Amino acid sequence: MVRLGVNIDHVATVRQARLAAEPDPVHAAVLAELGGADQITIHLREDRRHICDRDLAILRQTVKTRLNLEMASTEEMVRIALETKPDMVTLVPEKRQELTTEGGLNVLGNYDSLADSVQRLKDGGIFVSLFVDADADQMEKCAEMGADAVEIHTGRYADTKGAQQREELSRIIFAGQKCRELGLVLNSGHGLNYHNVGEIVTIPGMNEVNIGHSIIARSIFVGVERAVREMKETIHRALMDAGL
Repeated sequence: MVRLGVNIDHVATVRQARLAAEPDPVHAAVLAELGGADQITIHLREDRRHICDRDLAILRQTVKTRLNLEMASTEEMVRIALETKPDMVTLVPEKRQELTTEGGLNVLGNYDSLADSVQRLKDGGIFVSLFVDADADQMEKCAEMGADAVEIHTGRYADTKGAQQREELSRIIFAGQKCRELGLVLNSGHGLNYHNVGEIVTIPGMNEVNIGHSIIARSIFVGVERAVREMKETIHRALMDAGL
């Protein structure tokens, strides 16, 4: 079974829109786990636009499955991770002006600084993943610097249709094969929803998908627990249909 990481950032987005106490992402994490989430994913951004330090501290104490902390490769964030000790850190690119993460890390162009962060996190006993585009050269550098896993950016796949989407899927499949050959754990995420996740989870060797916006959007109408359970069922059906 491919694992499901549920990103609860946008529960905090609603809270921060009013600078209020609710909705609480800690509550959302509890319901997501009741719905079958295998992991809770949060992105602690440098501008704290949604998840804040308080959320991270409480979630580290309350999450029963695994806590995946997405963060930029900065001195501040590495220090916070080493103090908090999430189960996994996923290093991601970050720009203040973006609405959401727009693409993968430029591992080739930022090798030294990323390699330093990876080593420090691993020395702290943290499993490290890098969020990258579906590119074989990037995969090789991730393995070279000692990362444990990669999370392939699926945003372009999710945002296209028809022949272009098939082309993007082929790129992800090829990158996934390269990832496995290099001994990296294969994860994926960004833009995945109830309609397009099936082709991603059936990629050979896929370990985990991280999904946030689609599940939180669905939860407005049916609740977090049911929205997560429906995503788990969607993933299970896709795997069963593929004979996996």
